[in-house]
Amino acid sequence: MALGRSRLRVLRAKATLTPVRRRTPPSGRRLLVRRALLAAGVFAACGVLLGVVFAGSSTRLAAGVRVAGVDVGGLTPHEARTLLERRSRELEHAPVLFTAAGKGWRVPPRRLGVEVDWAAAVATARHHGDGFGPVRGLWRIGVRVFGTDIAPPTRVYDAALDYQVDAIAKAVRRAQREAAVELRGLRVVVVPGKRGLRLNRVEAEKLIVRSLAAFSRKPVVLPVSAAAPSVSAAELASAASQTRTALSAPVRLVLGPTRWRVPRWRIAGLLALPRNGSRTLEIGGPGADRYFARLARRIDRPARNADFAITSTGVRVIPARAGLVVDVPATAKALLTAALSPERRVARVVHVAKPAERTTEEARAMGITGLVGSYETIYGGEPNRISNVQLVARLIDRTLIPPGATFSFNETTGERTVEKGFKEAPVIINGELQTGLGGGVCQVSTTVFNAAYEAGLKIVARTNHALYIDHYPLARDATVNYPDLDLRFVNDTPRWLLLRTWVGASSLTVALYGAPQHRVVKSETAALKTVGAVPEKRTADATMLEGTTVTEEYGAPPRTTSVRRLVYTVSGKLLHNDFWTSYYRGEPTVIRYGTKPKPKPPPPPPPPTTTGPNGDTGTSTTPTTPTTTTPAETGPSAPGAMPPTIP
Repeated sequence: MALGRSRLRVLRAKATLTPVRRRTPPSGRRLLVRRALLAAGVFAACGVLLGVVFAGSSTRLAAGVRVAGVDVGGLTPHEARTLLERRSRELEHAPVLFTAAGKGWRVPPRRLGVEVDWAAAVATARHHGDGFGPVRGLWRIGVRVFGTDIAPPTRVYDAALDYQVDAIAKAVRRAQREAAVELRGLRVVVVPGKRGLRLNRVEAEKLIVRSLAAFSRKPVVLPVSAAAPSVSAAELASAASQTRTALSAPVRLVLGPTRWRVPRWRIAGLLALPRNGSRTLEIGGPGADRYFARLARRIDRPARNADFAITSTGVRVIPARAGLVVDVPATAKALLTAALSPERRVARVVHVAKPAERTTEEARAMGITGLVGSYETIYGGEPNRISNVQLVARLIDRTLIPPGATFSFNETTGERTVEKGFKEAPVIINGELQTGLGGGVCQVSTTVFNAAYEAGLKIVARTNHALYIDHYPLARDATVNYPDLDLRFVNDTPRWLLLRTWVGASSLTVALYGAPQHRVVKSETAALKTVGAVPEKRTADATMLEGTTVTEEYGAPPRTTSVRRLVYTVSGKLLHNDFWTSYYRGEPTVIRYGTKPKPKPPPPPPPPTTTGPNGDTGTSTTPTTPTTTTPAETGPSAPGAMPPTIP
């Protein structure tokens, strides 16, 4: 019992020591969160409720959806598409009036090939307000409140659209005009600027297509932009005043003791007046170009390069001479300054020296002092051939060849053309003598080859003619044909070479001048050898009898020859050992043979008619020959004989 009381006291003591917990009211932050959650729950519940209420049928389009301005809300996709296509067909030929800059154009959709994809437009409309249950309803509330208008996908014939827009743009366009200073005679006038207009093409194309695809037929204003002049008439007042001063009196040009009077009307033709956005007065334009060109022809002295004169004792250098030319920009500036001066109206012509391209010192340094090698050939033939020889000789005359450089005949003469003056003349083409442009050029190339040959120069390209020509040295002819067949040799001397040509009445001379090397040239020429039979060329002639022939031209057999050239220095050292072989085609003998059939022999005469003993007539089957009777054959005993006649 005492133990029980003891435990009771302990329990009471513990109970006395345990604090009592009291419930405190929630803080303001927790209360705010709870209220927010409650409000969100209420809002969500309302939203779900509204979504359910306005969800409508998923098979119908949302209210407020428009396609090309047509309200299709509440319709099924099929109904909407049917409605749109029907209205589109009704308006297919109905034009839309497009206006711009006070002008109008009526354009029906069919003209531009406008085609609208209504199915795609309806599918897009269905997407607006589509979804699951309450979500669809909430989306449709937004569509109902704010609405949506869908532009249908449209195709258009680009070429027709470009043509139509080009026509509109051309009619609308008004060029912008800047303020300008103009002359009416010698009276100065300031012309005010003018605003320009142009069609905004990109925006106009979009608007035209969109309007033709829609169902509205109200007039549509196309976008046009205006461009104001960048220079006003007021800004040109100073330039106009300067122009009046420039035309107030003549100007004098001075060059040493020479004077030129430039009258007022001439000054007017030299002025470049402010226009097209310019604000300054200048001297220029076609009139000024012509004037200064005439002035330069009277004043200019062209520069003369140092040249070479061939004398009996060698080569002499002709000194160079500097030229004098008008400095046109500086002279024009001086002339304008004088024209803008009210009192001192005198301008100095600015004349500057122009050095020669080849000075005297440079010419002397080339080392051209004497003859290195030359050759002469005789030419003739028809006038066109002679003209070609003279022309190409002039083209290569005075050619300078630096040390180590290669002379090219084709590069020096260029292509042989009618524009250069070449004419038709006999020429060898594909092994046959024909008529072609530039016939006779090979006369010059052969002469050049032999001049380089005799000079002992290194020859790197040479081709013989296809046919043998007997008035050239054996194996030393050289043909050319632009651009494939060329004649080339190298200046392997330490100084420059000068090529000169002289054309006489019947001869051509080509000479090479430089520093004489005194090379020794020896030639070993093989005899002309026949290497085949003379070819024949037979042509049929229907006017000649069969079996008859006529030789029109006698040919020649194919032949070959060669030459070896040994070139030694003055000390006897072998410098070049060249070998050229020439093969010439055979020239055919031309024979005409007859193909006309021979005439048939005349038929034999008919056999004579004979009379039989009984008076029968018949035709002898054997020919009869006349017989001559003799006295011995006549007599009484001869059958059928007549009695002799007694004189």
